[in-house]
Amino acid sequence: MRSTSLFIGLFCASLCGAQPANQSGIAHVAFRVASLEATRAFYNKLGFEQFFEMKQGDRTTEAFLKVNDHQFIELYPQTDPSQPIGLMHVCYESSNLEALHTEYVKRGLMVSEVRKAGAGNMLMTMKDPEGQTIEYTEYLPGSRHFEDRGKHLGAKRVAQLMVGATATARDAAAIRTFYLEKLGFTEINHGLPARLRMPGDSGQEVDIAAAGPEVKSGILFGVADIKHTAGILTSLGLAAKATPADNPALLTVADPDGALISFVKAVLPDPAAQL
Repeated sequence: MRSTSLFIGLFCASLCGAQPANQSGIAHVAFRVASLEATRAFYNKLGFEQFFEMKQGDRTTEAFLKVNDHQFIELYPQTDPSQPIGLMHVCYESSNLEALHTEYVKRGLMVSEVRKAGAGNMLMTMKDPEGQTIEYTEYLPGSRHFEDRGKHLGAKRVAQLMVGATATARDAAAIRTFYLEKLGFTEINHGLPARLRMPGDSGQEVDIAAAGPEVKSGILFGVADIKHTAGILTSLGLAAKATPADNPALLTVADPDGALISFVKAVLPDPAAQL
């Protein structure tokens, strides 16, 4: 079971300079969704505002919802039945993407060249041993994300910090080894599902679970008061599963496609330190 207190106090370091391994935290989690309208409405209900979307003609190809100035949820509508619904990738923020690229090349990883992406930030990608995309970004002045700082931060956000994500793998043990030996993650627990802390001082994590019909990917948010969060979810008409039921340390709701959106008690950064 997760600890009832997840220390995230050093998250503000992502705004204060380079971090070990040049990584500052989770930048975004991207999902392929069956209905963009339904899933976007679900996250809007949780208080996360859309700050822009990309289109091809009249069709939205990608919607960006904001958790805080450094963290986002990306939604891609399914355009073909062959496209699997669920987690597409996790993207990590780097303070120096070129240096990180150089380090990963030294480790023998097949990484793309660093390039400027459509929103104006630097981007680097790779595939894990099962072909799952892993992204890295560096926010740049002038980009959509950078210039939206302080905006679209809904006052009714049920949470203001993403502290983890859950991905599934056919061979979870092999993917765990890849994250530990190649990407520099450290192990929080021993066994499966694997809880892995990303490099740097953010304290944020990725959980690797063995794929199965009942196993879902998802997002983990940190909140200051788990009981208060439970009340908010109830007021929104969302039935949250509490673990344990009598004195919950973890709350979980499902989005329209079944992705698990969880909330855990965390020590949150001082908002003043992020200015």
